[in-house]
Order: sequence, then structure tokens, then C-alpha cells
Amino acid sequence: MRGSGGAWPWKLKSSAGLRWKKRFNLHLWFVDGILFKIVSAFEAFVLISTLCAFFLCCGCHF
Repeated sequence: MRGSGGAWPWKLKSSAGLRWKKRFNLHLWFVDGILFKIVSAFEAFVLISTLCAFFLCCGCHF
């Protein structure tokens, strides 16, 4: 039978899996916040220009 002051709460507070949430990482913020928006806008531009080029070259025959 374990005592009332077991080591479980101490291990939970100092575990490495929970420490990453407390640190602020500038590189990850830049990738998630800014670079993702730039890549998404570029991808939208490429998709729309591809669609326009298809209709200009192949035409829309109904």
C-alpha cells in the first residue's frame, strides 16, 4: 500500500512532455503564423491561374 505523499504529483509536474507548452518558440510562431499565410496565398494564386489558363487555352465549349 502506498503512502499518501507518493511521487506521482512530483513526476507529473516535472515531466518533459508538459514543459514544451510553457516555452515560447519564435521559430515555430513564425512558421505557423506568417509563413503558412504566405504559402496559402501563393497556392491559391497558382490554382486560380491554372484554372484561368485552362479555360483560355482549351476554351469552354458547351
